[in-house]
Amino acid sequence: MQEQQDADIIHRVLQGDRSAYALLVDRYRHLVYTLALRMLNNTEDAEEAAQDVFIKAFHALRSYNGNGKFSTWLYTITRNTCISRSRSSKQPVLPQEEEKLARLAGHDESHNLQQEQAGRKKILAKAIDMLAADEAEIITLYYIQEQTVDELSKILGLSVSNIKVKLYRARKKLKEVLDRHYKNELAEYYHGK
Repeated sequence: MQEQQDADIIHRVLQGDRSAYALLVDRYRHLVYTLALRMLNNTEDAEEAAQDVFIKAFHALRSYNGNGKFSTWLYTITRNTCISRSRSSKQPVLPQEEEKLARLAGHDESHNLQQEQAGRKKILAKAIDMLAADEAEIITLYYIQEQTVDELSKILGLSVSNIKVKLYRARKKLKEVLDRHYKNELAEYYHGK
């Protein structure tokens, strides 16, 4: 349903209704900003990058062919913009997962369970940060951002089979990091403190 709404809005924008673009900006502002913040690790840079993304997307809207999700297309622009900004400022692109993972804690659960979940998620975030940048990125996109393998293929410009191999290797590496560095902490959460 959202894809159809996006298509309708895009059609209106391409027909000259520039005010309709504000609907897309409102819908995807949080997604773009969150990704930019995660990659740039700086709120000011993330805000500027998000503005750049929406300007670039507006000017490139005719090139969006509608075959994939608009969010995937926009995600690709965001990723490329952040990488470009990072190169020009000589700062590495860093995944900042702790904030996202902490927000995933359930709202209706007991305080203790929430603390345990937050603890596990912090451990997971730290483990992801220990991965190579490409491994952290693919884990984040697939498991945190919930992108499909096909969407990852488009975003990263790799074949589906290559994505599957990279995802397998990244999962294996994440498990190794968790086993090596956080085995005792995780055991406490799973077997009681």
